[in-house]
Amino acid sequence: MGTIVMAGTSVLVVLGFGNPLWWLAAVALLCLYVRYGHGTASAPTDGTSAGAAPATYQAYRARRDQQARWERRYRRERPLESRRQERQK
Repeated sequence: MGTIVMAGTSVLVVLGFGNPLWWLAAVALLCLYVRYGHGTASAPTDGTSAGAAPATYQAYRARRDQQARWERRYRRERPLESRRQERQK
């Protein structure tokens, strides 16, 4: 996919020497690729993303324990912020 986008961008840039509107099309193509196309190909597939369910119970426990450690560290390092968040709940 990236090769096609780069080839298309190159063609649009070459065409842009005659008409600058093609350069805008090349920039728009790159922006769309970076925003939508690039992220889908590099998404993790091993279950480590936030929305994916862990494959095993051990993976679930490891993720839950890691999250608990992060939350305790956040509360320890930012006591005022954590108190404010508790009051808002």
